[in-house]
Amino acid sequence: MKKTELEIIETHKNEYTISTDKDKLDISSIHRFLANETDWSNGIPLNTLQISIENSLNFGLYHQNKQIGYARIISDYSTIAYLGDVYVLKEYRGNGLSKWLIEVVMGHPNLQGLRRWILLTNTAEWLYKKVGFTELPNPEFYMEKHNPNVYHRIEKEEGL
Repeated sequence: MKKTELEIIETHKNEYTISTDKDKLDISSIHRFLANETDWSNGIPLNTLQISIENSLNFGLYHQNKQIGYARIISDYSTIAYLGDVYVLKEYRGNGLSKWLIEVVMGHPNLQGLRRWILLTNTAEWLYKKVGFTELPNPEFYMEKHNPNVYHRIEKEEGL
């Protein structure tokens, strides 16, 4: 048994770039968007985000080296992957960038041959359906333990 070595990929389209190089990520930009512009990560502490980035396969979307989008994968690189934190800044939407970002994520060499991909979303279902995501055939099998106030508890514990 061996640990998966993640291949860093970088691809370009006109003046846009997608890269999995963590060193290129603008963490403050990602944090600003996720903590303030989303329902799913509203209020996420910076430290929590940094840990999640460190333990994920990250896809930064850039326009002339400025971070304008992001997606991350949590996976064992053998059987399952969870796609999360996908966004493109509002002023860059409508240019096919989100579709391109998802295609690059799904095509990453370390994510091929997986038995299952998971995604939780209440927006842009049309985008994910284009790359093969479907609604749960048996939602009654799905279970979760969800704490929607966890980030607010962390802030209080850290004295923020």
